[in-house]
Amino acid sequence: MAQGLKVSPAPPPPERPGASGLPLQRSAVCNMSAAPQLIWECVRKNNAFIRKSRNMPTMSAEPGNLLGLSSSKFSGIAAAKVLDISSKKTGDKETIILTSSHKKGSRLQRPGSRLLTTGLKKQAKKGLAQVDKIVDAGFYRRDLLAIAKTKYDKVRASFKKKKVVVKSRRAPK
Repeated sequence: MAQGLKVSPAPPPPERPGASGLPLQRSAVCNMSAAPQLIWECVRKNNAFIRKSRNMPTMSAEPGNLLGLSSSKFSGIAAAKVLDISSKKTGDKETIILTSSHKKGSRLQRPGSRLLTTGLKKQAKKGLAQVDKIVDAGFYRRDLLAIAKTKYDKVRASFKKKKVVVKSRRAPK
């Protein structure tokens, strides 16, 4: 080497930022999903869950639809926040299930983990208190609270089976 020349090591390569020159952020990825109004306009006339009948309103069998009506207010596909109360039968046991959207926004893009199911108590007072706590206290679809309570009562009433009374064929004495 020649005297007076100093050899410096090569500088490290720069970190690879995102395409825009800025570092990638998770929040930017989460906000890239389509608006609920746009999704509703795309699926309102044709989707796999629509059930049409003559002289009846268009119904929907999608998970997360509280009334089963095909409308943007109750839609389980297009709405960002979903609410539904339904029953689930496992063998002889029947349970009441509350379906809601996942709290993390990133789950909206994963259809398998988008919806959360929560078991509700069958005792009326405790079950309605659970619905209140989930919906009203968390500011989660308070517009559907009264409808959710009514549906909870109807699902609970559907568990009561009619007792079959067998009349004797013999003539009374």
